[in-house]
Amino acid sequence: MDIKAILMGLAFAAMWSSAFTSARVIVEYAPPLTALALRFLVSGLLGILIALAIGQTARLSCRQWLGVLVFGLCQNALYLGMNFVAMQTVPASLAAIIASTMPLLVAFVGWVIFGNKVKPLGLMGLIAGVIGVALIMGARLQGGVDMFGLILCVIGVVSLTIATLAVLGASSGGNVLMIVGLQMLVGATILAVPAVILEDWVVTWNWQLIVAFLYTTLVPGLAATWVWFMLVGRIGAVKASTFHFLNPFLGVAIAAALLGETIGWLDVIGVAIIAGGILAVQLSKQ
Repeated sequence: MDIKAILMGLAFAAMWSSAFTSARVIVEYAPPLTALALRFLVSGLLGILIALAIGQTARLSCRQWLGVLVFGLCQNALYLGMNFVAMQTVPASLAAIIASTMPLLVAFVGWVIFGNKVKPLGLMGLIAGVIGVALIMGARLQGGVDMFGLILCVIGVVSLTIATLAVLGASSGGNVLMIVGLQMLVGATILAVPAVILEDWVVTWNWQLIVAFLYTTLVPGLAATWVWFMLVGRIGAVKASTFHFLNPFLGVAIAAALLGETIGWLDVIGVAIIAGGILAVQLSKQ
């Protein structure tokens, strides 16, 4: 792994982790699904225009189109849609912790469903991840966390796991930025339906909403997704996923710093155990 890949991985982890904090601000002032659909529409159109300007095309292989559809549905519509709705009642730090367990779920699915061999280090990582999640969930449940929001976050991370398993097929073959733009338009199209049916257009306009919307559209939305696709194409999905071990720390730290969310000592211990488990699982694959 070269220095460029390391910097790309660190940048992706920081951008990905910050998305929970900006999303928490957005849903405080605007309907979640409508805001998310609009974000994907803007990000998708920007991505496609930039891709066309630098000579990329929408002439994709069947495997790439399948990846675009699966990624757009599972990550954008389901994972982020569930999280945006959940963060009306669930703290951004808790949503970030749940989402950060995705590499552990990817390894578990590969082991149970696809029969991938898990080395002892990887098995220890999976066990550590379960212990870390149990510590955090136990503390949060005692503190009165909203169960509906918590269930939505869990469904979301399962959807993110499916999207991650599909990303390699979409990232190979070039036209990366075009693919990013197209999968965002897929998410916008799917989310537009429940947004129109279920939500009222009630928005409290202020500078916090505008800044959060612009940030989440351009940075976690467009830049982070593009960096992730490029990173996977550069070093492979297994090595790229190693950087996810930073997400529990960064997600909790950013939410605490910008939103003032309270972090308990069980949260800190649980986050450290989950991060160690993610790192162990990824190192066992290399």
